[in-house]
Amino acid sequence: MTLSITIIIIIITVLVSLGGFNNPKIMNDLIFYPPAIKEQNQWYRFISNGFLHADYSHLFFNMFTLYFFGRSMESLYAVYLGKFGFLFFYIAAIIVSGIPSYIKHRNDSTYRSLGASGGVSAVVFAYILMAPWAWFTFPPLPAILYGILYLFYSVYMSKKGGDNINHDAHFWGAIFGVVFTIIMNPKILSFFLEQLTHPKGPGG
Repeated sequence: MTLSITIIIIIITVLVSLGGFNNPKIMNDLIFYPPAIKEQNQWYRFISNGFLHADYSHLFFNMFTLYFFGRSMESLYAVYLGKFGFLFFYIAAIIVSGIPSYIKHRNDSTYRSLGASGGVSAVVFAYILMAPWAWFTFPPLPAILYGILYLFYSVYMSKKGGDNINHDAHFWGAIFGVVFTIIMNPKILSFFLEQLTHPKGPGG
């Protein structure tokens, strides 16, 4: 049985995160730390931090979301970008969503962040472009409402701070997911707007 790219990403993320939970050196070497990027050219941190998580609940929430949204999006990117198109999209989202934080904190020795939030958020909002009224059994919400609540939570937690989770990446990842997907196929925007005007209930 061939594993989907989404499942492979989840497996790698879980293994790296567990390693970080149990080994402070792994956490320190891979976490997003702007001064190390600027002063020591450790550019890999733009990617590696996306495979780390703050705790088990953070890991579960991101991977649970990626599992339900990612599998549905793989075929779309394969059409335009080839077999590994979804992987490219996901990694690019993690990198791009971290750039604003890098610019803001590149001289801040106290700032560190981690999490797959940028990549996951990009996947969620790209999915919303394709099926805004798709309903999920758990939570019992349409995709577009799930996405909005996801962002509101991120804004709240970003202002609260103190958990090393890059909540700003949720916002920038969402923007990247939407813009990238529309550039890839501009017709998706008109399709989204048409779908948006026809709300559907559960099972609709």
